Amino acid sequence: MKVQTAKRLDNVEEYYFSSKLREVRALASAGKPILNLAIGSPDLEPPVEVVRAMQSAMREKGVHQYQSYQGVPQLRTAIAEFYQNKFGVDLDSESEILPLMGSKEGIMHVSMAYLNAGDQVLIPNPGYPTYASVTKLLDAEPIAYELTEQNNWEPDFQALEQLDLRKVKLMWVNYPHMPTGASGNLLLFERLIHFAKKHNILVINDNPYSFVLNPEPISIFNVVGAKDHALELNSLSKSFNMAGWRVGMVMGGAEKIQAILQVKSNMDSGMFLGIQHGALAALQISDQWYENLNVTYAKRRKLIWKLAKKLNCMVDHKAVGLFVWAKLPAYVNGYDFIEKLLREYNIFVTPGAVFGIQGAGYLRFSLCANIDQIEEALHRIAGVDFSVETLKFKAI
Repeated sequence: MKVQTAKRLDNVEEYYFSSKLREVRALASAGKPILNLAIGSPDLEPPVEVVRAMQSAMREKGVHQYQSYQGVPQLRTAIAEFYQNKFGVDLDSESEILPLMGSKEGIMHVSMAYLNAGDQVLIPNPGYPTYASVTKLLDAEPIAYELTEQNNWEPDFQALEQLDLRKVKLMWVNYPHMPTGASGNLLLFERLIHFAKKHNILVINDNPYSFVLNPEPISIFNVVGAKDHALELNSLSKSFNMAGWRVGMVMGGAEKIQAILQVKSNMDSGMFLGIQHGALAALQISDQWYENLNVTYAKRRKLIWKLAKKLNCMVDHKAVGLFVWAKLPAYVNGYDFIEKLLREYNIFVTPGAVFGIQGAGYLRFSLCANIDQIEEALHRIAGVDFSVETLKFKAI
């Protein structure tokens, strides 16, 4: 007898990278020299202080036992000091900060704390696919709001005001923005908070890219009164090359953090103490760390720009973050194009349509590949013509 799966799976597909990477790994196992320029998983090492802190924690009494659902007080204090030093934001370490086992899990925690079946959620298009998939898993309804290049990949508030917002409970935003690299700004955050207050919507800013090639990091909490209407997620994955450590955090007003804790405390039994000590060390690292990291990423980005140009794509040189968002010629279908790169040149990049229909006609390149790999990609396509005459893909 076959047990029927839950109906919620009918509307949720497997995450694109989960399925596509199986295919890419199969090609690599078959001997194909795949260059992965798609995934935002930092290939660089975390700070040595982080590793040492984790190693040192192994000698502490109770390190292998269950830990607090809220994280050790020292970690929450370090997060509060980090937000004060980097963003000028005051947070109460006792009540306004909750460490997470990755901010992706935090998207689920927040959604479970606030959504009932039938509630609506404003989702950026293009944007991180997990916002929509988690919403669907909870039998809530994702409502896409379009971001366009013409509007600097920021919400069109006039268009938002035309929507029926009575059932909208949450709004996901993500600045610096993935995948486009739009930096966001204080005026945008002020408009978001005004919109959230007017319509009684909780806005959540997903903020893991602030320190990657971004000269002016900001938080949504730089807006006065934002804690009453907003939450912010952050992560150590990109800023400190700790993606596999699964360390994130959610910040906001005490009442909101308590609601999220009610969910989280039923889903895990605390973060491993060694990881918490490593995270604490990362948050206390000097600014020289970011400067050195960005020197490396800036060199890679220049080569990715060169690669994009060779592929007849256009890029925004003012974009920030860990990715390069490249506009394909109008006659090219993104999915067909990445398949051509993968099958003929063993180069894997991300089609922009993965992030929503507004991403159709774009590619996303990751900076998590070293100089030699990017130069090899350039070498592989050196003699190839990617002009209109040679590419006959039908546009999406």
